Amino acid sequence: MSEFKLPAIGEGVVEGEIVRWLKKPGEHVRANEPLVEVMTDKATLEIPSPVDAVLESIVADEGVIAPVGSVIAMLATTAAAAKPPTAAKTASGQGGSQGRPGIEGEPGAPGSQSGTLPLGAAPVDAARGKVLATPAARVLARESGIELSTISGDRGRITKAHVELARASSETPPPVEQRRDPPRAESRQSSMPTQLPTQAQTQPEPVAAARVASRGGPQPDEYIPFRGMRRRIADGLVKSYSTAVHYTYVEQIDVTKLVAVREQAKKAAAAEGVQLSYLPFIVKAVLRALRKFPIVNAELDEANARVILKKHYSIGIATATDQGLMVPVVHDADRLSLLDTALEIARVSEAARTGKASREELTGSTFTITSLGTIGGLLATPILNYPEVGILGVHAIRKAPVVRDDDTIGVGHLMNLSVSLDHRVVDGFEGASFLQEVRRYLEDPTLLLLSGI
Repeated sequence: MSEFKLPAIGEGVVEGEIVRWLKKPGEHVRANEPLVEVMTDKATLEIPSPVDAVLESIVADEGVIAPVGSVIAMLATTAAAAKPPTAAKTASGQGGSQGRPGIEGEPGAPGSQSGTLPLGAAPVDAARGKVLATPAARVLARESGIELSTISGDRGRITKAHVELARASSETPPPVEQRRDPPRAESRQSSMPTQLPTQAQTQPEPVAAARVASRGGPQPDEYIPFRGMRRRIADGLVKSYSTAVHYTYVEQIDVTKLVAVREQAKKAAAAEGVQLSYLPFIVKAVLRALRKFPIVNAELDEANARVILKKHYSIGIATATDQGLMVPVVHDADRLSLLDTALEIARVSEAARTGKASREELTGSTFTITSLGTIGGLLATPILNYPEVGILGVHAIRKAPVVRDDDTIGVGHLMNLSVSLDHRVVDGFEGASFLQEVRRYLEDPTLLLLSGI
């Protein structure tokens, strides 16, 4: 019997949350095979077993936050445990034609012509013979009694949405005879041309109520474990909202010129393999404003009673993922061109969505931008990405009548920006001036061109 301790999993990391055990007590685990999923600093890692063994017992259950170096399981490293079972050979592709299904696009994989998996085949890790799925997908599949190997995924991984679709399709529909309309409705329809309906026939019949009753009544409540990424996000929000003194300043801007510039640049960007959105332009405008108002690119160090003015500019991009809202970071954004900024935003956002973002890609931002794209709404009050002192909310661009400088009225493109700031560090006048500077660059994108975007 040997102790399995939570190893050091990153510089400065002192603890990790046990998200999911990949083996059950009594099951065999090979050396270097993933044994447990651990979350720390918004990154989920698979911790492998150091030896061939049997998982004797679990000390730290799922949802427990364990310190680095603490015992989280006991392993039995007997001679029998070190001998892998026959089934493991089949799962890893050994033993002839009964191996695991290949990943689409992998040499020898069936149907490897596109980026999607063949119907009914789950994405499998080539090295380990293990179905690839996000932690949220694994939890939901376990609670729903669904085998991940029976679900098709895309982009090489099963997500929570795939499991929800599989669960919905597995529900048994009501019996056909219970869904039929009552026979008397047919006889009434056949008599309609020759006689008027009686008073009894004109009364509404409880057909809909009967159909609802045939489905078995109300469904039981669903319980989702509040742990992993969801709990990390909640802890961060509570700390931010209970520590910083939030205030929000809003401005409406006319981005008609920006819309035209972006439309012209889109084709040239596409030729370079870049999908150009409005976000890189907004990042560049924010960078110019941060340089002019450095107090917004700061952090309050309460322990040492000082404000730290950051001399580097790393922009966090709030990104929706299956595990919740994450903030991948475009480091040293001021050193990138407009097209390089677009590429880096796309790269780190995709890494966050697929669960492949590193700890470095999820930390170190000095200012954050949050945008819902085309469904950005009219207004929101973003919560600070602590310990930053500023965050910009980007809202939808909509056509609207605007008054020109010559007092004529025309069709323009308007967008609202909302900036939330920590009033302990940033005064109202400074916060408003910062957003007005962002507005100046977005309303007149030639200023961005002159500043070397």
